[in-house]
Amino acid sequence: MSDKITIMIVDDEPIIRKAIKYEINGSHAMVDCRLDDDGRVEQRELEVIGSFADGPQLFAALNSSSANRPDYLLVDMEFQGEPTGGIAITDRVRRQFKKIDGSDIKIIILSGRFDNPARMVSKPKEMDLDRQTRIKDIGSVVFEALGKGANAFVSKNAVGGFSIENIVRAISCLERGERYYFNYPVMLTLMEAAELYFERERHDAIDEPVSDEEREILLHEAAGCTAQEIAQRLTQWNESEKAIQEKQKELSRKFNIVNKSGARIAKAIQHGLISPGDIKYLKR
Repeated sequence: MSDKITIMIVDDEPIIRKAIKYEINGSHAMVDCRLDDDGRVEQRELEVIGSFADGPQLFAALNSSSANRPDYLLVDMEFQGEPTGGIAITDRVRRQFKKIDGSDIKIIILSGRFDNPARMVSKPKEMDLDRQTRIKDIGSVVFEALGKGANAFVSKNAVGGFSIENIVRAISCLERGERYYFNYPVMLTLMEAAELYFERERHDAIDEPVSDEEREILLHEAAGCTAQEIAQRLTQWNESEKAIQEKQKELSRKFNIVNKSGARIAKAIQHGLISPGDIKYLKR
């Protein structure tokens, strides 16, 4: 085992490359490493042995000599406008390069895109939908990078600003045996993205919009009204009993469910189209 843990950096921002190299090499940064299953730990020094502005420069260095292959790669996610350039680099490294002893190079993705979007609970519904879309987009990028072989994700915009300590902490955790590492903002986004993903899996998405009239039909149906009674109550739309029945069938089609009243009501509640608190039950 080498005395030092070696690092290469790939980032198209010169100031980031210089700052990381200066901070790590200048401070002789150390990390705790687990040596065996008994829990023995020792400290090893980190050393940046190369920094590159893009993928071709990195791969030229990796191809020059196997002895120069690092223990860790710090890879920026976005290169010169390419939003997932870091994933392409990660994929190629995983497919082409291993260290001499057969161990994989560990890859840490750096980006400011992973930050948890600010909560907008008091904002209009449109803004909250935009926020949910952004969470899903960020989550999908991280999940894709995991699939390509990334080991850790560190936000450039972590609490307190970009800090070399975030990188040192990621390496320390991986050296102690953790398979993955995510710092605080990334973890929050991943948790929310996962919650949205699993919620979608539990309840198939409704791709077509539900109109105000259809929502009123659902509320009256949940209250116990027949199609005839719904037609009599929803006078603003001047619908016949048969027209209401057709709209109920259309809702079942939108929901992709059997055309049954109970199924429509359950689906509408699951997706937040109607709230139990808005249902005014009929007295019989």
